[in-house]
Amino acid sequence: MTLGQVGCLLIHGFTGGAYEVNPLARYLRAHTDWIVSVPVLPGHGRTLRLKNTSANEWLAFAEEALERLYDYCDEVYVIGFSMGGLIAAYLAIHYPVSKLVLLSAAALYINTKQILKDMNLMLKDLLQKRLHENKEFGHYKYKLVNTPLRATWEFRKIASTTIPLLSQVKVPTFIAQGEMDGIVPPRAARYVYDNVGTYQKKLYLSKTSKHLICYASDCDDLFYEIAFFLQSTDHPDDG
Repeated sequence: MTLGQVGCLLIHGFTGGAYEVNPLARYLRAHTDWIVSVPVLPGHGRTLRLKNTSANEWLAFAEEALERLYDYCDEVYVIGFSMGGLIAAYLAIHYPVSKLVLLSAAALYINTKQILKDMNLMLKDLLQKRLHENKEFGHYKYKLVNTPLRATWEFRKIASTTIPLLSQVKVPTFIAQGEMDGIVPPRAARYVYDNVGTYQKKLYLSKTSKHLICYASDCDDLFYEIAFFLQSTDHPDDG
């Protein structure tokens, strides 16, 4: 272990992979001297193999990744996106994590209003024979086809286990959410903010972001705020 070395663990979401949080990981590597770790949960990644994976396996894998950072670091921050936010909160409750960042944390599900807007855009692309150009359609079509029902049930296990424990989060926490998120409704961020058990917390809302918040047009502003939060020694309650 190097004296004063900081580690940062980034955890992606359900049916996702490192690519979901890599833009933030690159930013942190460029602006700090931290050890930044972005593991890929079992069965996840660009090619999904979720049939025989489980919630317990995902949690155990994240714990192992965190423990490896403690071999080299005396201070560790954890960042989680979507389902990874729930896993990150679990780690912050059970391990000496110094600070926590929750991105589009999956505390509530499906923003129906935004989903209908997105479907309307896809319908227009279909009528104009441009659906193949719609990146969002292609992204979620692959996930729907390659996500077994059992895997979805395992995701719900993590949610049902972790969400009731949010009051046990006692470390400084940064909560970010996209107002155009069609997967996790924006009110989920306020729910998390109201339920985490720390008074040292910050709520950040992106007006342009959908679910993949690390790819929003204003992501540089978000990354700056996250880095500032993690490096700061003062965390007032400013929700």
